[in-house]
Amino acid sequence: MSGGSAWLVMLAALFWGLSGGVAGLLMAEGWEPFVVSLYRGAIGLGCVAVWLLLRPGESGLGNPRLWFWSAIAGIGVAGNFSFYFISIAEGSIAVAATLMYCAPVFVYLVSFLLKLERPTPVKWMAMVLVMAGITLLTRIYDIDTSGVTPLAIGAGLLSGLSYTLFIFGFRYAAPHGSPQAILTVAFSAFTAILIWPADAGQAAAVPNSPDLPLFAALGMFGAGLSFFFYITGLRRTEPAVASVVAMIEPVTAALFGVAVLSETLGGLQLVGMALILLTVTWLSVSS
Repeated sequence: MSGGSAWLVMLAALFWGLSGGVAGLLMAEGWEPFVVSLYRGAIGLGCVAVWLLLRPGESGLGNPRLWFWSAIAGIGVAGNFSFYFISIAEGSIAVAATLMYCAPVFVYLVSFLLKLERPTPVKWMAMVLVMAGITLLTRIYDIDTSGVTPLAIGAGLLSGLSYTLFIFGFRYAAPHGSPQAILTVAFSAFTAILIWPADAGQAAAVPNSPDLPLFAALGMFGAGLSFFFYITGLRRTEPAVASVVAMIEPVTAALFGVAVLSETLGGLQLVGMALILLTVTWLSVSS
């Protein structure tokens, strides 16, 4: 394992964490979640397309299976970005990022259903701990005063479920072509999907807006360079190390929300967040 590769994975997780904060700033300025998601993915598409042009070898673009599974991955990442930003808009960055980080739990559940993974009492106990963490983090037992709406909770969980779809789509596309080709097709599908729900007037106004640099940074770092760094670093990084390093994303997002957007977390919410992060990281490492 290369230490430099682990740092690339860490940098990708940092970029993803900061992207939630940048999206929060944009939505605080009145930009709707779908428009923010669209620009993040569209700019990301430009970045991975350049990667494909520079490294066109063994792309697999002539293989229909690559197109099919990459499109599935694109649907997943479209849902992941959109639901994540909706959760931020309706709740807080810390809650949204932590709920999205529950994606490995959904991977386990789908793997159980497809008989790709054998359920064990320990794994079921981990699921229970995650559910307990979600209860504490979202304060669902006191939803009227928690400041987190049911829509924020549902969207946060759906963002994790959508990320699970991306993981499976990318996994099944991987044997048929290069990562840059898969991501190019995925982000193309992503852009085609989000053109429809995004507000056309807002989308057209972005290029002439003073917020354009924030949109550019969101797409460049949150969907372009981050995926390149993550995939490049993952090739020489032990999966267990990558799983631990990935915890930087929700922690960074939460710190951004507290430091920049003046969000707050109560003591029990911090306990719930820690319970989720530690349990999900353990699940990822043990797999």
